[in-house]
Amino acid sequence: MTDLPTRRLGALTVSAQGLGCMGMSHAYGAADDEQSIGTLHRALDLGVTLLDTSDFYGLGHNEELIGRALAAPGRREQAVVATKFGFANKLGEPTRIRGDAAYVRQACEASLRRLGVDHIDLYYVHRVDREVPVEETVGALADLVKEGKVRHIGLSEAGPETLRRAYAVHPVAALQSEYSLWTRDLEAEVLPVCRELGIGLVPFSPLGRGFLTGAYKSADSFEDGDMRRGQPRFTDGNLERNLGIVARLEELAARKGVTAGQLALAWVQHQGDDVVPIPGTRRRKYLEENVAAATLELSADDLAAIDAAAPADEVAGARYDANSIKFVNG
Repeated sequence: MTDLPTRRLGALTVSAQGLGCMGMSHAYGAADDEQSIGTLHRALDLGVTLLDTSDFYGLGHNEELIGRALAAPGRREQAVVATKFGFANKLGEPTRIRGDAAYVRQACEASLRRLGVDHIDLYYVHRVDREVPVEETVGALADLVKEGKVRHIGLSEAGPETLRRAYAVHPVAALQSEYSLWTRDLEAEVLPVCRELGIGLVPFSPLGRGFLTGAYKSADSFEDGDMRRGQPRFTDGNLERNLGIVARLEELAARKGVTAGQLALAWVQHQGDDVVPIPGTRRRKYLEENVAAATLELSADDLAAIDAAAPADEVAGARYDANSIKFVNG
């Protein structure tokens, strides 16, 4: 067992870095359950407590996978289980978001069954339903907290006004949103509201969907079925332009004796004690590299050099395609 530092998400204490589990079931090529369970167990052994999933990832497969991993003796007690609800469509269908009270309860009960647990430690609204007042959604979550089925609540990709309205109904432990060296739009308005209200930030894709590791040099690097093949930053010549950022990060990382990915992840870790990134991987090698970045010390000069190497206004392409971008910062 390795002890990682801990951080607070509202009233919830978690490891300073979590593990994003989406790619074990969804979006990044074929699943390998045995490899993924081994990685989940290794994460817990390294002191990573926060395991992040959703009922949408693999249409329930990811929650079932985590349930299998946590069924091993002693594992449930090591984990802080975070899952999400809100996508009411199947892959390939038009996106449909539901946040009505009846659906909140239905989704929670289904997730509890798939995970094989009696409570969810952190339950997120995966995307805000713009047709339902957020007060109704959060009120239903508050009822689940009273019943002991949920311990803490969170929102994902929510805008500042939505955060205020939600928090007025029930304390919100965490906001999960994309945040990395090449996605920094929440710094202007969203992050200040989180800090005003005491809401922790859980950045997903803190490595730019893996791009900032330097592992991907062309669109041909991605397997069939990998969502990145159709995303703007990886297409239409944008990938080639964005490689300049990676090259500069690789140069800085070499001077410190670390990888570009570790440097980019350490930058996220240094954005505040209320920031808990959840890099995703199904491979133990990359898990161990990521965990090492949680304690990598960066000086003020290091941080300035990283900012200069990866200026936000030089990133080519939007972070999502036209359909997906409609559902962020709700």
